[in-house]
Amino acid sequence: MGYEMAGHLLAANHTVTVYNRTTTVADKWLETHSSGLSAKSPAAAAEGADFVFVCVGNDDDVRSVVYGEQGVLASMKSGAVLVDHTTASAELARELYTACNQQGVGFIDAPVSGGQQGAQNGALTVMVGGDSDVFDRAEPVMQAYSKSVKRLGNAGAGQLCKMVNQICIAGLVQGLSEGLHFAKKAGLDGEAVVDVISKGAAQSWQMENRHQTMLAGEYEHGFAVDWMRKDLGIVLSEANLNGASLPVTALVDQFYSEVQRMGGGRYDTSSLLARLEQYDDK
Repeated sequence: MGYEMAGHLLAANHTVTVYNRTTTVADKWLETHSSGLSAKSPAAAAEGADFVFVCVGNDDDVRSVVYGEQGVLASMKSGAVLVDHTTASAELARELYTACNQQGVGFIDAPVSGGQQGAQNGALTVMVGGDSDVFDRAEPVMQAYSKSVKRLGNAGAGQLCKMVNQICIAGLVQGLSEGLHFAKKAGLDGEAVVDVISKGAAQSWQMENRHQTMLAGEYEHGFAVDWMRKDLGIVLSEANLNGASLPVTALVDQFYSEVQRMGGGRYDTSSLLARLEQYDDK
């Protein structure tokens, strides 16, 4: 995700310095983006920057590149803005907001939706939490790789909105998987069925963009199951705190654990259909 986003920032005539914990990834990016720069540490990448963007894996990963002598906060100048695009916990967002404010640095939590395709096309949806004045400064920059950028509230609100996004996706993909599975069992032409129902109330992004690969049994086209389980774990932990009842989300999380046990941890999230079809082979 960050690989593509950095490219769009460069294309929008921003000066971009990248850092990646896997140096070969940064080297590959530089081969494609010769006018970009690279740094040997997060602190070096952030030095002198007006905006610092982080897009890593989880809460601990974020902390590892933000804090410490080599973290971005060690070198960020007063008045700069730290934008965290990682899908992480709302608790971490509030923690980073406090840490940044103590150093005179602005902070927004800004998880994204749209997957690899959205990142490549510069068409991500960005859900933001943080102070409105900081958002107003960062929003025009984020437009370089986004089709929609919206502030939902104070620090943590972006992460909470992303949790809603993942809750909805989990239920939709399970429903689509069951629908396609049923159509096959009923002897219907799955493609013809989708052509009809996608013009009505059943239509969804998942249906339009994933039904063909699902029917073909191809699951290498999007957000990985391992990452979805990480996100749903964050969702369910937050639900335990705020009292939300999420029975379908909890159930789909367990279905994804079965996909992992099938060896599909790197399959995309539409592989819930593969879980259903494994029973056909028994």
